[in-house]
Amino acid sequence: MSDFLAKPFYGNTVSEWLIALGIGVGTAIAAKLLYWLFSGVARKITAKTKSRLDDIVLDMVEEPVVLGVVVGGFRYAIARLHTSAGALIWVDRIFQILIVLNIAWLLTRLFEALFQEYIVPLAEKTETDLDDQLLPIARKSVKISIWMLAIVVALNNAGYDVAALLAGMGIGGLALAMASRDTVANVFGGVTIFADQPFKLNDRVKVGGFDGKVKEIGIRSTRIETLEGRIVTIPNATFADSPVENISLEPRRKVLCNLGLIYDTSAEQMRLAMKLLHEITERTEGAVDELVSFNAFGDFAMNILFIYYIVPEADILDTQSAINLQILEEFGKNGLEMAFPTQTIYHKAG
Repeated sequence: MSDFLAKPFYGNTVSEWLIALGIGVGTAIAAKLLYWLFSGVARKITAKTKSRLDDIVLDMVEEPVVLGVVVGGFRYAIARLHTSAGALIWVDRIFQILIVLNIAWLLTRLFEALFQEYIVPLAEKTETDLDDQLLPIARKSVKISIWMLAIVVALNNAGYDVAALLAGMGIGGLALAMASRDTVANVFGGVTIFADQPFKLNDRVKVGGFDGKVKEIGIRSTRIETLEGRIVTIPNATFADSPVENISLEPRRKVLCNLGLIYDTSAEQMRLAMKLLHEITERTEGAVDELVSFNAFGDFAMNILFIYYIVPEADILDTQSAINLQILEEFGKNGLEMAFPTQTIYHKAG
């Protein structure tokens, strides 16, 4: 047995391979126990405290810490093996990169949790919508910054010349700018939206053939929930180049109706019809400033132009339905007959 364990295998004895394997397995078991301690014992301790901060920190750090233990254990196991200097350098570089990226993962998880727990509720309590618009951008910017810094630190710790890499990126900057000119246009479009504020969150807008409510304003694109309930992502450059109709800013909704009465309607009945329209508007909540006019003799009917406005506080569809139902009831009750396309043909005998 001792001869078998001492037998060389890919530069290391069988016993050395078994020891490295044991360290790896032991690390996996230790990581599992550590995760159990975090999720079981430590959670029970933090649950007894009044503050939510310790619960958030514990929940966010447990997985990155366990991953760090696994990476460190496997690094130690590999270090015990006899490997070439070049291979060991590559192992060290990979280890450095993994550790830095793991720390970045921990920081982004911790930031996201604290952001949702403390910053978002504060923004919801304010009356202005500006912070609601800026929060998604701030969240993405911080997370991107953490990962970019982590990549730079990881490459630097791994022995790469980051300054040379950045200089090389500068040489290709012109080509990159040409390739990303649409992105630049969208970013400037986002800046224009924040500067001019043609709309804000939850406003209903019409742009580019889409009609819906603004759900999120980003630095590159804006998301709109259409009336069908679908989410549409529109590049911000569209808002800079296209007319934007902000329906939520209308002082009141104009409704125009053309009512046609049959040609058998008398002048007295026409006056009654116009009077009824005035009365209907006056007693309908949410409808104001009606305009009624006997404005035309049409091909098939005598036309009444009926215009009224719906105040912003009222429900548009409910108000229209209420007025239309009253017109149907009152006109029917008073014998005012609506016209439909007809033709009367006179035939002269002889």
